[in-house]
Amino acid sequence: MCRQISIARGDAAGPLAGVPIAIKDSICTAGLRTTAGSRVLDSYLPPFDATAVARLKAAGAVLIGKTNLDEFCMGSSTENSAYQVTRNPWDTARVPGGSSGGSAAAVAARQCAAALGSDTGGSIRQPAHFCGVVGLKPSYGRISRFGLIAYGSSLDCIGPLTHSVEDAARLLNVMAGPDSSDATCSKEAVPDFTAQLQPAGALNDKCLAGLRVGLISQTIGEGVAPGVMGAVNGALQHLQQLGAEVEEVSLPTFDLGLPAYYVLALSEASSNLSRYDGVRYGQRASDDAAARDLRHMYANTRGAGLGPEVKRRILMGSYALSAGYYDAYYKRAQQVRTLVQQELQAALQQYDVLLCPTAPTPAYKIGEKSSDPLAMYKGDLMTININLAGLPAVTVPCGFTEEAGVQLPVGVQFVGRMFDEASLLRVAHVYEQTAGVAGSAQPQVVAGREQLIAA
Repeated sequence: MCRQISIARGDAAGPLAGVPIAIKDSICTAGLRTTAGSRVLDSYLPPFDATAVARLKAAGAVLIGKTNLDEFCMGSSTENSAYQVTRNPWDTARVPGGSSGGSAAAVAARQCAAALGSDTGGSIRQPAHFCGVVGLKPSYGRISRFGLIAYGSSLDCIGPLTHSVEDAARLLNVMAGPDSSDATCSKEAVPDFTAQLQPAGALNDKCLAGLRVGLISQTIGEGVAPGVMGAVNGALQHLQQLGAEVEEVSLPTFDLGLPAYYVLALSEASSNLSRYDGVRYGQRASDDAAARDLRHMYANTRGAGLGPEVKRRILMGSYALSAGYYDAYYKRAQQVRTLVQQELQAALQQYDVLLCPTAPTPAYKIGEKSSDPLAMYKGDLMTININLAGLPAVTVPCGFTEEAGVQLPVGVQFVGRMFDEASLLRVAHVYEQTAGVAGSAQPQVVAGREQLIAA
């Protein structure tokens, strides 16, 4: 219907003509309130579109609204939003993941054809895993960050959440490419990411013959839920049936990525969020105490406008950058980042793709981990190293697990070589087309809605 309306009013019939798309509320949309999930930006109306949004519009996409997120993208459950808690369409008592949980939930609930998210340490892929959709984090610099409200500038990536790998490839076709407004945006050539994608009928029984897949051994040990591991093992067996060669690969620095990431991301966040002071950006506190002097105005504005998780991360980042601690924390974390990059790149010289679970557990109950930040941080273990290395990765549904009588989706993560999203998406698409997982079950909210319509 959206496509018909778009064409009827004379819009150019671009590659996404009439496709309804939602936008994460940390990505700027001209004239449409953009809050980043924070009260400090409650009334912010951007005067411009993010480059990714502008390119979607130019391709004919219809923006249907903004989606909820953890405040300033800081969280893994969307419970840290200053506005509301987003619920998982598969079980409304559970979280949809984060920080792009609103986008993942909107796609899973069939409220839109696709949604944009951002990924600093797994914030597209983990919600995709929790909500049973496809989530693509492109190579760092593949899509312009212009118009994305910054969390960790050396880690942030914009990417799509979709119903299929092909849809993700089509959106990447539109959004990828150099941008003069973003100095970190790559000038790497942009291929047609759909060119290598073939329908299931065109694939033979050994269509992945010769493909070398490395299973990251540090991601399959203690702490991974049996249901998650069972679904991932099923995906591995299916790849082998298609002719792929699967081997375990050990990455000794893999476990070091988690502490290094939180030092680096929080250090960058403490710098990026200093602008929200009520003068440059942010809704200024209006009480009498704030008016006494500039220092009180800053303190009251940030105290009232920022949530507890954001304050916690600003403090931790400021501490890591403070005099006397810079070498002990920030510098050492950068050294670890280099080791992680080198190890992943070496592994990808030996293997065509790397594979691992996206998260150690399926979606957990709302409130289950909100009082234990460290437990929530550990849930990012399997995704953050990919951001540290700047590599592309995609999460694809690979099965289901049952908890307390509720069927919950599980996603497997494929990791590819820098700027080789085309090959990565080809492997993910072959798996998706032949595994029979996609569309095999429906979220509770979708099934319930269809029952009401039928009645």
